Amino acid sequence: MKRATLWIGLGLVSVVVLVALVSLAWVPYPLDDTSGGRLSPPSGEHLLGTDKLGRDLLSQLMVGARIALLVGVGSVVIATLIGVTIGLVAAFAAPWLDDSISALLDVAIAFPVLLTAMLIVALQPPSLGSAILAIGLGMSAVVARIARILAKRVVGSQYVTAARTSGTRTLGIVRRHVLPNIAPTLAVTLALQFGAAVLAEASLSYLGLGAPPPNASWGRLLQEAQGTVLEAPAGALAPGIALVVLVLGVNFVADGLRDATDPTRRRRRSA
Repeated sequence: MKRATLWIGLGLVSVVVLVALVSLAWVPYPLDDTSGGRLSPPSGEHLLGTDKLGRDLLSQLMVGARIALLVGVGSVVIATLIGVTIGLVAAFAAPWLDDSISALLDVAIAFPVLLTAMLIVALQPPSLGSAILAIGLGMSAVVARIARILAKRVVGSQYVTAARTSGTRTLGIVRRHVLPNIAPTLAVTLALQFGAAVLAEASLSYLGLGAPPPNASWGRLLQEAQGTVLEAPAGALAPGIALVVLVLGVNFVADGLRDATDPTRRRRRSA
């Protein structure tokens, strides 16, 4: 069952990745092509129909897959670089500094990622880059807290104490012992954060704070389709289903990774 969950998740994510890769080389119509007619129903020429400006919905959906993956990967990379660095510093720091960092992380985590991203994006003109940066910064506190907890467990182990006694420097301990041991569990957290980043970007775009036109974000497609959902339901259903497929797939992958990396869960499933 655990392997089935992992493979189903990989399959769902692979569909979105394939669509994104295809969009790099080909889309049915340019995003600025408005010759399809306003709110045309699905047909042989426009498989998902057109929006209120006459643009092909399938073309926008394909480009939206590329944007969603770019936001997810970019945000996770930023959150990982910042969060893991802070977590490692806290794990090796003196108790008073560790407690101070933990308190600051608790305060940062108290603010939802979307709210933090909105505050950051509001300080500069909306763009895809600013959305990725804002979401990554918002998620970094969660990653830092998890990295700190995992790293402190490793730092307190006997083999790390032995490595310190033998004269191994801190960077060597981090590279040889800490990072390899926290990576599997941290990967599960990062997979979940990927899905959260995709939803956060869709929410920002829905509110007009994400990637501006002509970027075809799924969130912006939902926002544009809300006024015509009864006339052209495909305009709202298509990006909504795409979001569900990607986020559900990533969550399945995270669940599969959790089973694969947690021996306790593996024993329970076997029993």
